[in-house]
Amino acid sequence: MSRIEALARERFSIPNDVIYLDGNSLGALPRATPERLRALMREEWRSDLIASWNKHGWIDLPMSIAARLAPIVNAKPAELLIADSTSVSLFKLLAAAARARSGRKTILTQRRNFPTDLYVAQGLCDMLGLTLRAVDADAVRDSIDDDVAVVSLTHVDYRSAAVHEMAAINRASRDAGALTCWDLSHSAGAIEVDLAGTECDLAVGCGYKYLNGGPGAPAFIFVAERLLETMHPPLQGWMGHAQPFAFEDGYQPAPGIARFLTGTPSILAIAALDCGLATFDGIAMADVAARSRGLSQAFIDAVEARCGDAVSLASPGDPAARGSHVCFAHPHGYAVMQALIARKVIGDFRAPDLMRFGFAPLYNDEGDVLRAAEILGEILDSRAWDDPRFHARAKVT
Repeated sequence: MSRIEALARERFSIPNDVIYLDGNSLGALPRATPERLRALMREEWRSDLIASWNKHGWIDLPMSIAARLAPIVNAKPAELLIADSTSVSLFKLLAAAARARSGRKTILTQRRNFPTDLYVAQGLCDMLGLTLRAVDADAVRDSIDDDVAVVSLTHVDYRSAAVHEMAAINRASRDAGALTCWDLSHSAGAIEVDLAGTECDLAVGCGYKYLNGGPGAPAFIFVAERLLETMHPPLQGWMGHAQPFAFEDGYQPAPGIARFLTGTPSILAIAALDCGLATFDGIAMADVAARSRGLSQAFIDAVEARCGDAVSLASPGDPAARGSHVCFAHPHGYAVMQALIARKVIGDFRAPDLMRFGFAPLYNDEGDVLRAAEILGEILDSRAWDDPRFHARAKVT
């Protein structure tokens, strides 16, 4: 048993008969979360009511809980904040970056980036009269010129799991005078992220995937300390004011990362995210990343040995170039995935033909990997997927 498995697997509540390979989309439930939320409601909200903002430190949770992220992404606690959704957080940072690089007219991204990142960037460009330029992933570095205000990229591709070279792109952006803004939704908590060592400028990340914060958990924001006092948030809410309870008409930004707060934070959601982040206590991200690579490679090896040419790998073959999920393509990938789910192997599907399997290093193990590959082979051999009920598309794939 690995150090991670010994420490962490029992920190989660997962049905015994389920092989859960979708932690890259929604993390499993930490065992501590239900009681934490019950206690918050019974002992804080019910008993102390509004006094809980002071008595139980609710007002400081966006910063104090964000500090738990520091070792997960290698950043300073004062550079991190829990706030809003990933999309809203991305809008805030891109708008602040564009303002900080006024005179430059381009936001650079990659084609087939995660759709919401593209939508947010395009909406911002339409609002500010900027241009969104999307290029192939391998052309990003050479496309950073003196008209680029900010480079907006997803660290791990949500389809293929290909990983961008963060350090190289940060360096190229810095040399060109541009800022970088990374979406860490498919990497934070699964592979090593080095925001300090790569001199990253800005980043956002999802709280409900590998960080196990629960469905719709709030996102996190990272702003490098060297930039904090020069970045101006576009959504000037009262919680980002220097003195929120002075109730002044004019806006004065709070010092540091707190200026990127906007409205009242969701205390129940942040408390659940705190439990998710606590599942990483005592575990080094180097060990998490090594386990991620081992699990994903074991799955690839097992699927290719068992299924042959019936499926094709749609993720990088090199573990170092891959995040913590693996995609296999099949012409009827959606139906195959539904047949897997019926056999209690839970992954997900991404159009047009990708079956996506995520490996959460804290709770997945080698047994999950080998059994999932065997069941996939059985479904393909028997054509069990070719049942009308498995072809009916649900709203969420």
